[in-house]
Amino acid sequence: MIRAFLAIELDDTLRSALAVQQFLLPLPRKEPIENLHLTLVFLGEQPERKLEEVHEAIGALKLPALSLDLAGLGLFGGEKVRAVWAGVAPNPALMRLQEKVETIVRRAGVETEHRRFVPHVTLGRFRPPGIEERMRIERAVATGSDFRAGPLPVREIVLFESIRSASGSRYEVLARYPLG
Repeated sequence: MIRAFLAIELDDTLRSALAVQQFLLPLPRKEPIENLHLTLVFLGEQPERKLEEVHEAIGALKLPALSLDLAGLGLFGGEKVRAVWAGVAPNPALMRLQEKVETIVRRAGVETEHRRFVPHVTLGRFRPPGIEERMRIERAVATGSDFRAGPLPVREIVLFESIRSASGSRYEVLARYPLG
């Protein structure tokens, strides 16, 4: 079984801008800079043959390249904050790309999470902090709400394997699929 996801890789300029945001935020645990990406579809644990079907279907996909910008910061978890993210400026082309990729993945027989796609780059994940730490994080996120970075030309999507370890996840590229 291989734990995998399809994503947009970020360039060094965007990763540097996001590293500055991580530095400014009182995050209990930051995502490693090399792991920063924008997930299009999380595939979960899949047998190799199923990933081969996904690979063939995505490889046949013909979609235009696009450009995206990062905009704002936010939190996941409601009262039990568990992640801080950088958002993506509204982008109909990105939404169409994600929808097509998810449809192809489902046609290949992979069950995906049934929730609305919220394009973002996760900056940090952690256990829900105590109230004081949560308030510090919320204030810092509010202060960074005017964060902007980009544009990022998106000329490919990437199939990644997520390898878990005690020190966190590491991502390996399994395949690249050109756009345009």
